[in-house]
Amino acid sequence: MDLDLTGKHALVGGGSQGIGRAAAIELARLGAHVTVLARSREALEATIAALPRVHAAQEHAWLAVDMTDSADLRARVEAAATAHPVHILVNNSGGPPAGPAHAAAAPAFLAAFEQHLLANHALLQAVLPGMRGAGYGRVVNVISTSVKEPIRNLGVSNTVRGAVASWAKTLATELGPYGITVNNVLPGYTRTQRLAQIVGDRVAASGKTAADVEAGMLASVPAGRFAEPHEVAAAIAFLASPAAAYINGINLPVDGGRMQSL
Repeated sequence: MDLDLTGKHALVGGGSQGIGRAAAIELARLGAHVTVLARSREALEATIAALPRVHAAQEHAWLAVDMTDSADLRARVEAAATAHPVHILVNNSGGPPAGPAHAAAAPAFLAAFEQHLLANHALLQAVLPGMRGAGYGRVVNVISTSVKEPIRNLGVSNTVRGAVASWAKTLATELGPYGITVNNVLPGYTRTQRLAQIVGDRVAASGKTAADVEAGMLASVPAGRFAEPHEVAAAIAFLASPAAAYINGINLPVDGGRMQSL
């Protein structure tokens, strides 16, 4: 199986923590040059220090950006990608605040749309010339199982994640002829800051302890545990590899079997 990413350049969003950081590590292990994006320079520098280098030519970099300013985001990434063409794009950023959809204010939907769909689109447009020029491209969007089964009390997130999934499926059809695949990874309950936030919200809403909330969540997971970030990252890295060249336009759940749908 060809998993070798030597000579490929990967751009990873949310690379300072959680799934993004784990994905950056896995891609580097497969030989890719990795550039990580996030807001915090200090956290990005810590990620770069943790990235493996499996061959002498391998170089890693970081870019501190604001994902809510899509115009500036595109301009800065476009400049970086002109110097070093990007072959792998991992779109990944934190989810919107919890709450029911019917109670959400319009600005909450607009902010989430900007941070997720428009930021993803800006990044895609910035790196697309390099992918087309190389005849090799992998776009992997880290979304949520909510694109198949909406998650209770995550109304804004459910709505915007679904939009990203449809955007990705459309792109898969458009870009496939250029050797570019577009796929979505749908993490289940994964030990990240996002999970801690969700547990905290449920504790506040129910008055239960965190242990009781977590036990209730795990009752729906056949695997009986939360995922670790590196387990989601393994799926991302595979979809980014040459071995996954004929996998295009899919939603890949990494949820321990929690979802009831196919």
